[in-house]
Amino acid sequence: MLIYPLFISDQDDEETLIPSLPNQYRRGINRLVPFLEPLVRKGLRSVILFGVPLKPGTKDALGTAADDPEGPVIRSIRLLRQRFPQLYIVADVCLCEYTSHGHCGILRDDGSLNNQLSVDRISDVAVAYAKAGAHCVAPSDMNDGRIRAIKLKLIEEGIVHSVTLMSYAAKFSGCLYGPFRDAAGSAPSFGDRRCYQLPPGGRGLARRAIVRDIHEGADIIMVKPAGQYLDIISDAKELGRDLPIAAYQVSGEFAMIHAAAKAGVFDLKGMVFESHESILRAGATIIISYFTPELLDWLSN
Repeated sequence: MLIYPLFISDQDDEETLIPSLPNQYRRGINRLVPFLEPLVRKGLRSVILFGVPLKPGTKDALGTAADDPEGPVIRSIRLLRQRFPQLYIVADVCLCEYTSHGHCGILRDDGSLNNQLSVDRISDVAVAYAKAGAHCVAPSDMNDGRIRAIKLKLIEEGIVHSVTLMSYAAKFSGCLYGPFRDAAGSAPSFGDRRCYQLPPGGRGLARRAIVRDIHEGADIIMVKPAGQYLDIISDAKELGRDLPIAAYQVSGEFAMIHAAAKAGVFDLKGMVFESHESILRAGATIIISYFTPELLDWLSN
């Protein structure tokens, strides 16, 4: 039930520690296999890939590099399918890492989000990842209608039977994404994402978004962040009782647990288990967690 997030750089030999994300690295494709081999031996079953373009001139207003066949995500999918045939590969689908403005879609001249163009572009990227061999595509942009658009294109391409569609259905704006944006270089250059992510108090909006994405054809529903939104995980389980429910313990949650443990507030291992068990208790059956390597060790002892 654990999925481990990986940040894949377009610098093939890079291995750079992310200062705000303890023990997590941005890696180039040449560093992936040596890093993953011992984890797979310990029982790692699934990863989620986030591309990090660092080469000058890669980013533009349309996020053109997101589905570049020579980009880090598509190359990594192909490599991992070859080297680790039993590993379940999830590809995060968004434009924020690839756009010059850092937002999750294509913008109008006034800086607002053009939903129609964004959904069309996002769905093309999802299909490209699926064709490259991703077992699951996971759109995280929160643009209205993108689940239906992706599903229809997967049907049109004749590959809908071979790829799972995991929706970031209830993704809340807030304070917990800072370390991820450091890692992925995806901070907006202006404004914020409150116009297309959910407000922290928006339980009703989250329920509506979950129902909408179920009706549009999502195979898995995700709630993000996890710890502050256990009620939303419970709602998702109720609304999607026949679907797997995923929860993402995001970078800010991970960093807070590490910081508090370092300050002596609690034992790290104890809190990691408590936080993950609370997510499962709320109704999740899948957890995207930066603690996956530690949990593989702790669960085997």
